[in-house]
Amino acid sequence: MILLVDIGNTNIVLGFADRTQILETYRLKTDLNRTADEYYVLIKPILSQYNIEDIIISSVVPVITSALKKALFKQSKIQPTILGPGVKTGVQLKVDDPKTVGADIICDVAGVKESAEEAIIIDLGTATKYIYTKNQTFYGVSIAPGVSVSMKALVNNAALLPSVELVCPKKVIGTSTVGCIQSGVIYGASAQVDGMIERIKEEVGCKDVQVFATGGLSSLIVPLCKNKITLVENLTLEGLLRIYNLNH
Repeated sequence: MILLVDIGNTNIVLGFADRTQILETYRLKTDLNRTADEYYVLIKPILSQYNIEDIIISSVVPVITSALKKALFKQSKIQPTILGPGVKTGVQLKVDDPKTVGADIICDVAGVKESAEEAIIIDLGTATKYIYTKNQTFYGVSIAPGVSVSMKALVNNAALLPSVELVCPKKVIGTSTVGCIQSGVIYGASAQVDGMIERIKEEVGCKDVQVFATGGLSSLIVPLCKNKITLVENLTLEGLLRIYNLNH
């Protein structure tokens, strides 16, 4: 079994896969204050269920990478591969500074390889990323505050507004404080997604480019969008698995 690890700013996703597909996933809360020993206690019951042959990590949080790498080695006695320089990805980077491109973006691009030659990938996580790729080449990304980040910013800067659950309200025009906030944040996010898709299509000159969505909040936002969007829940992990296979 191959262990795929996606370390994000909000969640750490563990994916267990054979060489062809992801069989099971687990989500842990990202916590910068946890030590390697604390992560070991968390992951030991999960990893002990599987016969781990190898481990590969994609991370955008270097502090967590170090702690989790130690915890994984302590449990499995396997030295994880970290996605970075020296690891073949199959993805070309046509941007000003390739070194600044996040591992999660590279995985997302690798993840759509079998599905589309040209694509817009929307990753709805801590940040909302609008990625454009063609022929396994990453041409750039637009990054906006994520849905949860927008909600927290609103609540933290408005004394009388409460923190609310991120669920879709029945109406766009709210009649209660909770409903009004939910509508503005959630329907506003879906409208932003639709608007950005149209702008990117216009800029690249292709109205028929396929659109994919992934990330923790994609299942909430995508159904509200007017554009045709293919939801791929574990796209980042799927890309990481393809990268693993390319190197083995």
